[in-house]
Amino acid sequence: MHKKSKEKFLREIKSITKRSNGKGFLWLKKRLTEYVRGWIGYFYLADMKTFLQRTEEWYHRRLRCYIWKCWKRIRTRFKNLMKCGISRWYAWQWANTRKGYWHIADSWILHRAITNMGLVRQGYPSIIGTYTKLHRN
Repeated sequence: MHKKSKEKFLREIKSITKRSNGKGFLWLKKRLTEYVRGWIGYFYLADMKTFLQRTEEWYHRRLRCYIWKCWKRIRTRFKNLMKCGISRWYAWQWANTRKGYWHIADSWILHRAITNMGLVRQGYPSIIGTYTKLHRN
């Protein structure tokens, strides 16, 4: 696979998951599903498992960042962290943090609250999952 194709894939995922697009979760899930399925459907014969594993980690962090940005207010963050199973004390601490979106997206609290399997259950496409369905060797 050519380097430019990989870069274009990452650029497009980045533009779809912009924190400021304001189009909502349904649009995001639909657009990501279409793009990931189409791109992997085109390149599925290529051997790119390691690239996709690294991309999947980055992609999940982008999604967590998007979700955290949508939970704008402290009250919303606190309630949603509590719904995700975080204890009251940690939920209040992390809801009040002043750290940036990208930093929080990589924190242990969001990894525990918004798991990778949780993202898949919510309807976000799995890049590796789509690739392994098509690339059975």
